[in-house]
Amino acid sequence: MKRHRHIALLLVVLLAVGCFALPGCSQQQPAPVKEVKQVFLSSTIGPIDAGIIGALEDAYEQQTGVRVRHVGAGTSAALKIAEGGSVDLVVVHAKALEEKFVADGYGTERVDFMYNDFVIVGPAEDPAGIKGEKSATAALKKIADSKSLFISRGDKSGTNVKEIEVWDAAGIKPSGEWYRIYEKGASGNVPTLLYTDEQKAYTLMDRATYITTKDKIKLQVLVENDELLLNYITLIPVNPAKFPNINAEGAQDFIAWLVSAEGQKIVKEFGKDKYGEPLFFPNSPEGKKLQ
Repeated sequence: MKRHRHIALLLVVLLAVGCFALPGCSQQQPAPVKEVKQVFLSSTIGPIDAGIIGALEDAYEQQTGVRVRHVGAGTSAALKIAEGGSVDLVVVHAKALEEKFVADGYGTERVDFMYNDFVIVGPAEDPAGIKGEKSATAALKKIADSKSLFISRGDKSGTNVKEIEVWDAAGIKPSGEWYRIYEKGASGNVPTLLYTDEQKAYTLMDRATYITTKDKIKLQVLVENDELLLNYITLIPVNPAKFPNINAEGAQDFIAWLVSAEGQKIVKEFGKDKYGEPLFFPNSPEGKKLQ
């Protein structure tokens, strides 16, 4: 029994100190396992509703093992979330707001990612007579002159910012009963589009939302392909100098993958299988080579 106790004691000691006391045993410690942190982002709602954000996150995790999580909000709200230091990067589409975010020190740079475009949709009856109009500003003038019902998100989202940009370009400050701000506009493009359809009204909407929702509505695309309606979507890494605890390295790695040929190929192909046409177009230097 005493001999067994001695052997047991020896095993405990060896386990406690490792193998260093044994002749010929390597004293090299095993390399520590690097902790893989999740990446968190806040994104404008349209790409989330379209499904491309989730598809990119899943592809990245499958390749790298790194999980990316997102929260959706209008561009203004998505940037506000990032200003609290609770995310590592943002995906947004309102240039003026993006530039201010970077200038104020919350983001480090704007990175070209992808684009699609906005369209003006309305009922088939088209009371304002805008169908086939080549100019978005001319179309909005007709809507205002005829006082045809127009629905706005009114929430300082990227979609709302673009809408106001087009009104400004038309020289119009929309107001009156015909110009209605949807009280639930902050909930996103899809609810706004469904509400516009219920009201048989006009609105400005990104094409991806229209394509993914068109089976549920009767609204038609009436005005399109005006350069003013292009919708550029940008990546902005949050500034680690302002928020030292964010996962800046993880954000940069994810951004590098998104703008690489591999990430941009997913952007280029996304939507073709299900809808017969792409929902977005690649816009990084590598992505432009794919066009």
